Amino acid sequence: MASVFHLVIFTSLLALFSLPVPALATTRKLAALVQEQPLVLKYHNGPLLKGNTAVNIVWYGKFSPIQRSIIVDFLGSLNSIKTPAPSVSTWWQTTGRYRGGPCTVVVGKQVLEENYSLGKLLKTTQIITLASKAGHGKNAINLVFTSADVAMDGFCTSKCGTHGSGQGKMGEFAYAWVGNSVTQCPGQCSWPFHQPIYGPQGPPLVAPNGDVGIDGMIINLATVLAGAVTNPFNSGYFQGPANAPLEAVSACTGIFAQGSYPGNPGEVLVDKTTGASYNAFGINGRKYLLPAMWDPNTSTCKTLV
Repeated sequence: MASVFHLVIFTSLLALFSLPVPALATTRKLAALVQEQPLVLKYHNGPLLKGNTAVNIVWYGKFSPIQRSIIVDFLGSLNSIKTPAPSVSTWWQTTGRYRGGPCTVVVGKQVLEENYSLGKLLKTTQIITLASKAGHGKNAINLVFTSADVAMDGFCTSKCGTHGSGQGKMGEFAYAWVGNSVTQCPGQCSWPFHQPIYGPQGPPLVAPNGDVGIDGMIINLATVLAGAVTNPFNSGYFQGPANAPLEAVSACTGIFAQGSYPGNPGEVLVDKTTGASYNAFGINGRKYLLPAMWDPNTSTCKTLV
């Protein structure tokens, strides 16, 4: 039997855009009078994924070579010291401030499942089955990516990705899943590269790699990957109920840069040539937009810009 828990990274746009603009000034004035309590993710004394961590990948459905390279380059950027600031590796270094020190990600085995062996409508138990095809390891994460034509129970209605743990021949293993939302719900799972389904309908940001679905997946991958490292077996760092926790990145939903507020990602960087928005440089000339991560040293949501 698999032991499963979900990190729901679904951006609740009802909540994200529910605060009307006139109320913001009032909120800021009140904040000057009443000191807000810092956000704290409690450590629950369980194991974290630290040191050399293999990230194995299962590609379920149709992904082009370019789409796969955007995601693999992101994973390869997590520990690269050669990229200019602000970099993906600087963002990832925040995970090293959690108990146990840094996590060095190494891309491991990749499995192509292009024939939809389990169909195009998946359940969580099937995600665990797919994840197990990438092998098991005591210090590994098996990532499952589903293509734009694959539906997942709860996808778009309650989640954009999940992470959890399953049982294999070598014991418990960590896994994560992220789906491509471009044809199903880009307003929920690819914001801010697509107009939201609720709230202000301003122009969306230009995706840094020219693919709304994949660039949206990067945001959600960053969220579940940070959660999988800092809370792999539901006993690490989180706040709230264990079955719906706030974790390293999901605690900072909708924040991408300084000046962020509900419905506005903040003062992100813009490429002068393409107009694409980003806040981090990766390997092979890539640019990415990454969400803020909770910093245990300062108890704040840390942004790169």
